[in-house]
Amino acid sequence: MKKNCKMCKQEFNGRSDKLFCGIACKNEYHHKLRKVNSDATSRIDSILHRNRSILLEIMGKNKTRLTTSKMVLDRKKFNYTYMTGYSINNQGKTYHHIYDFSYMLFSSPKVLIVRKK
Repeated sequence: MKKNCKMCKQEFNGRSDKLFCGIACKNEYHHKLRKVNSDATSRIDSILHRNRSILLEIMGKNKTRLTTSKMVLDRKKFNYTYMTGYSINNQGKTYHHIYDFSYMLFSSPKVLIVRKK
């Protein structure tokens, strides 16, 4: 069956489910796909790592729970947009997770920071 290669568009013969004319085109296609994916996620991942570093700096090594002013996070340019997850507790309060840290914003300018063990 004649088909066109997904990468170089050259015509080739092969199985009906074959997408590439050879291993070189297959490798190049997947390499470019990984690069696009990596470029898109590396910016967000660096923001998450920076946010985690800020929370660690504020908490210190040994504390597991701390209430602080939101202004402390704002001064360090904490980015509230990105998180690794969130959960809602029994009282309907939202915890935002960044790896092993969680924070909860109060209606007052306070923030509760919790480290998971």
